[in-house]
Amino acid sequence: MVVRDQLPSEHGLFAALAPATVSALVRIGTERVYHPGNILVRQGESTTFVVLLLAGWVKVTATTADGGHALLAVRSSGDLVGELAGLDGEPRSATVTAVGRLRARVIGRPEFQRFLIRYPDAGLAVSRMVAAKLRWSTQRRIDFSGYDVPGRLARILVALVSAYGTPTPRGWEVGFPITQPELAALIGAAEPTVHKSLTELRRRNVLDTGYRRMTILDLPALRAAAGLAP
Repeated sequence: MVVRDQLPSEHGLFAALAPATVSALVRIGTERVYHPGNILVRQGESTTFVVLLLAGWVKVTATTADGGHALLAVRSSGDLVGELAGLDGEPRSATVTAVGRLRARVIGRPEFQRFLIRYPDAGLAVSRMVAAKLRWSTQRRIDFSGYDVPGRLARILVALVSAYGTPTPRGWEVGFPITQPELAALIGAAEPTVHKSLTELRRRNVLDTGYRRMTILDLPALRAAAGLAP
């Protein structure tokens, strides 16, 4: 798994902020280190702090009506999680869990809101980030009703590569471990159907998978499978 030791100015909230604002942001709150499986925030709890991810990955999940667990998103270095409760003070809407070793800053709601007032570019960037997450959720709902499982799988893989992919000599590496059950939960499909679709993509040399690893070998072909323009 890729864990970046330096703050990634090219990704997440940092990419939308002036360098002076980034420097101020990483000085507020308290730095913490999380280990694999540690829960940062839990669905339904009433805490209101936000967490700025500095190095590592988290998975965002929610409990479904039947008691199952749905993978909603992944977030990485430069992202902010828990910001909804930090803005409106309402109970947590999802659970955020560390994937591997994670370094982050935990920022209390009052301090976070004071920061947004003092740095208007940060307030605008957070608003845009929340809007982007809403668009992501809306697109997933559209995908559920408009595409079959292979199409939904291809579309989510394109989205993950676009947001978090790392170029390598072989193709685009998805820099975090994601299991077939998690992919199935992310696109609302049965695990055997996702397994069959991944097998077909491997057969066509569109992607390669290994233990906790996925590489997109032919991104144009994956985009075609997703019904997206080249």
